[in-house]
Amino acid sequence: MIALKHILVATDFSEPSAAALEYGRHFARAFGATLHVLHIAENVIARFGAEAYPMILPDLQRDVEEAAEKRLAATIDDDDRRTLTVVPVVRTSAVPAAAIVEYAAQARVDLIIMGTHGRGAVAHLFVGSVAERVVRAAPCPVLTVHHPEREFIAPDALVAVARQ
Repeated sequence: MIALKHILVATDFSEPSAAALEYGRHFARAFGATLHVLHIAENVIARFGAEAYPMILPDLQRDVEEAAEKRLAATIDDDDRRTLTVVPVVRTSAVPAAAIVEYAAQARVDLIIMGTHGRGAVAHLFVGSVAERVVRAAPCPVLTVHHPEREFIAPDALVAVARQ
């Protein structure tokens, strides 16, 4: 039997991430699992360099993190709060994949669910894939979700009808 107690959905607030969150919600309900929703905020100090730090970066970093926390709070709806145990988390990192894997290990996550953007080969060569890096390094299984996705999640009423 598969026992999922902690499910992690990594989100960048994109459409593929929204699809991944739907999967996460359904898995968490089906298994009675805690749903961790993680967003990795950009580390502006790493991006702009330490020389800009004293002037603007502390305020900018705080603004980036506060905006991420507000957006994450808005992503988790009232139904989630009523029917699930949801842990919203914002971490800051210059390397999102490593931060996702690190959080998954620390929280003893049983399954990571994340969206993929499905970029072409050239874009993948230059940009890389956070999802691919997570799959390679994760301490647990990873489910990747494309958007648009195939009709895999059906409303509960349709599932009941299909079983008859």
